Amino acid sequence: MSNVVKLAEAKEVVKNTYTFTMLVEAKLANPNGDPDMGNLPRQDIETEIGIITDVAFKRRIRNYIDVAYAGEDGMDILMRNGVSINKEIAKIVLEVNGEEKFAEPFKNKKVPESAAAFCKRFWDVRTFGGVLSTGRNAGQITGPVQLGMAESVDPIHIEDMTITRMCYTDGNDFSTIEDYEREEAEHDEQTKRTMGEKKVVSYGLYVVQGTISPSLAIRTGFSEDDLNKLFEALLQMYEFDNSASKQGMRAASPLIIFKHIGTHPENPEQNEKEALLGCMPAHKLYNMLRITKKEGVEYPRKLEDYDIAMQIPETMRGINIGVKENPFGDIIWRNESTDEFSQTLENNGIQVK
Repeated sequence: MSNVVKLAEAKEVVKNTYTFTMLVEAKLANPNGDPDMGNLPRQDIETEIGIITDVAFKRRIRNYIDVAYAGEDGMDILMRNGVSINKEIAKIVLEVNGEEKFAEPFKNKKVPESAAAFCKRFWDVRTFGGVLSTGRNAGQITGPVQLGMAESVDPIHIEDMTITRMCYTDGNDFSTIEDYEREEAEHDEQTKRTMGEKKVVSYGLYVVQGTISPSLAIRTGFSEDDLNKLFEALLQMYEFDNSASKQGMRAASPLIIFKHIGTHPENPEQNEKEALLGCMPAHKLYNMLRITKKEGVEYPRKLEDYDIAMQIPETMRGINIGVKENPFGDIIWRNESTDEFSQTLENNGIQVK
């Protein structure tokens, strides 16, 4: 995929491994309904721990980027509602091959160039990747940004509520409005209401986790600017796209970012290699964020029902920890401003230890 590499080199491509985490709060909301389960909030059936899928987060991120950066070069979104992926693949393949239509039989001999064109045009492709090998075949792209499924800190309780709608949809279809009105007049007042359901989580605190691979960023052209837009979208995703079922959803903490910077500053070549490959396993970084219920709290109903702390080991090397509270503000890096870093976390209920 040499053309994709050339695309990356032309921009300020991400050159460091990143690991990030944040907290998402659900209060009387449906964080992520399962259509095969009557839209019940997703849950581990054995532990009753709540789950939000990675694709649910990606959908919200895409929706935000699609509106916030509409019309900007390279900021199109491929995975939109109702889009024919095969049609988009065909358009790119024709463009790359300099053709107006396909001569049958056709085999795309410029798959790498087609993949590069997708990465250049679509923000979500160079961020999350995509399976584009269907239809006329533009290859498969593994994106540098990967999100895990978020799990709630404690088991969730699902409320299945019955609601009343003071109108109805029952009845026949008619040719004239007069016929509709005639049928309406024949209905008893008590039958002009219908019942519905709302399925919500009483309360859940979810831990979001993700990683960014610079080796894959080099292949797709995922840049520092793309990275900043990703962080912005993560903090904005529930403020921007807030339906009735998500009214109780919010980013409950700043974004906590672990930037792998290398352990040998005196050896630039080795340091660059370590920053590219990562200096510490992701699970050890995630485990620095400790969340426990406060003493005496049986059923948490707010963020303040938890003790939350960042336990940073004194022996940690090669990692710079940042905190981003304002979607449009700068990241506050611990190595550059320890006091401001700690104060920002503590202002958001997270103690630094």
